[in-house]
Amino acid sequence: MNSRSAFRPILSRREWLLRSTLGAACITLSGLGLAGAQGQAAKKAARPQTPPPTKPPLEPVDIARFPAGVQRLDLFLLIGQSNMKGRGFMPDEPSRDPRIVMMHLRDDHWFVARHPVHLTGDAKTFAGADNAGVGPGLAFAEAVARSDPRVRVGLMPCALGGSPIAQWQKGAKLYDEALRRAKLALTQTAPVQARIRGALWLQGEADANAQRLPEYERSLLKLVDDLRADLASPELPFIACTIGEMRPDTDGAKKAEMNQLLLSLPQKRPHTACVDARDLKSNIGDNVHFDTAAQNEIGRRYALKYLALIGRQR
Repeated sequence: MNSRSAFRPILSRREWLLRSTLGAACITLSGLGLAGAQGQAAKKAARPQTPPPTKPPLEPVDIARFPAGVQRLDLFLLIGQSNMKGRGFMPDEPSRDPRIVMMHLRDDHWFVARHPVHLTGDAKTFAGADNAGVGPGLAFAEAVARSDPRVRVGLMPCALGGSPIAQWQKGAKLYDEALRRAKLALTQTAPVQARIRGALWLQGEADANAQRLPEYERSLLKLVDDLRADLASPELPFIACTIGEMRPDTDGAKKAEMNQLLLSLPQKRPHTACVDARDLKSNIGDNVHFDTAAQNEIGRRYALKYLALIGRQR
């Protein structure tokens, strides 16, 4: 066990945040007189960090058995980059709703859903966890579950921070892995009734520049078409979300142009939608990653779009 892991059981979240902030400040100050690699290391250390998850373990679920009153399992892919993965600070107490479950990112086993949904660490100890925090997936699932008590919601997290859309094209690693997990989920749930009911997409920061933006729309439409074909679901709901506009575009960034493109998706493909999150400015301190409040609101907006697409209101 490394020194960081050894301290997790005895530090409160407030203490962890205080130490992280003080440590980042000290590193930044000491780095002012250094050049090259040392200066870059100090700058990186000063970036806002998401506190590690607490209160292990995850609670395992027999995905082939339903809670009382549940009649079917609706499965959703969570795809994109770091804002889908989530960097918001986690609540003190994890969610424990047996009607909302998640597929572990690393071993494909099923557990009661809780933050971080994109957990990379061990299910029992959380050892190996990275900077994943609160994303929009759980708030989305909670809203969908409230809309129909007969439904269990299954989340399949697949997002990767910093990933460009090129990595989400058919034949590329992230697309192929998401497809594998979706198909595996259907075999794991047999013989109960389960369906892939939608894909939630939150990505674009990596491609919001002059070099990549011209090809983005073609790649996005191909992603929608390929997912539907490979999952044999020609009307699979695909819901995008705008990327954060916490500050005006500078240094060649084209977030505003990217968002106009994302918002136009429903005009290009049927049974798609786009959540408009441009009004959400609260972030973890880096003007890139939505904070917990914003992520929860995005999740609820995803749910409203989804329920509208399938003709069901809350």
